[in-house]
Amino acid sequence: MIASTQTNNPLGEVPGAPGLTSTQFEQCCQRLKSAGLRITQPRISILSALLKRDSPATIEQLHADLTDKSCDLVTVYRCLAAFEDLGIVRRCYFHNGTSLYQIQVEGSPSYHVVDKATNQVSPLPADLAAELLSVVKKIETRLTAQGNDEVSHMIEFFASKGKPNTVRTQAKITV
Repeated sequence: MIASTQTNNPLGEVPGAPGLTSTQFEQCCQRLKSAGLRITQPRISILSALLKRDSPATIEQLHADLTDKSCDLVTVYRCLAAFEDLGIVRRCYFHNGTSLYQIQVEGSPSYHVVDKATNQVSPLPADLAAELLSVVKKIETRLTAQGNDEVSHMIEFFASKGKPNTVRTQAKITV
């Protein structure tokens, strides 16, 4: 007997992630359905793993997060490629070219700063992200006005954290 991996159950919360809101999860499922793709157990597991993370992750990290072993590594690659095509995930990179994936459903894109020494990914501060998004929107609008379709962008920042600025004081000793 062949077991079906498709699910038709309504979801109140993100499967495997109790307490997480299902709004983003439902938006992802709606995009999959709109594209004519089924809501399969591997896709549910991968979406749940993405929603649990607060920072971008490699495919291998996401595969390791699948505690129920609902799919193999190749399936994770294929699902993430489909999710990226649908705009469900955003791909970003380490400075060495390693691909990272992050859920991207509602709101503005998130921007990151990757530490070159540690590969630690930190969100760009909100004020800088808002300023950057404003400039990006203007550029996308002008490109669209010039006849370009499906305009998108990919921006990553890479930095090395130096020593914190220290204030040096010189003591004057009188004898």
